[in-house]
Amino acid sequence: MTYETVITALADPTRRTILETLRSEGEISVGALAARLPVSRPAVSQHLRVLSEAGLLRVRIEGTRRVYRLDPGGAEELRAWLDAMWSDALRGFAAEASRRANSRKKD
Repeated sequence: MTYETVITALADPTRRTILETLRSEGEISVGALAARLPVSRPAVSQHLRVLSEAGLLRVRIEGTRRVYRLDPGGAEELRAWLDAMWSDALRGFAAEASRRANSRKKD
């Protein structure tokens, strides 16, 4: 998966709520998630599909139930991209601070 896919999946507030629920609860079934959300069970299933396709979830089948949990490595590519962006921003900030400090010394 690419970081763009993860960003797209995270853009929806219902999907973020699902991720927060899984983060705090661990594993949870579709039915239990649907009972907590103000959307239909088919909508919850659709959101889970998007999150799964983005690599953020793992699913375990228990008879007729699907139980979801976070995939610990699902956001690694996004994190790497954000780390690179942050590092670039810090380097730019340090260069600008240095430039301004040198400019003041010359005055």
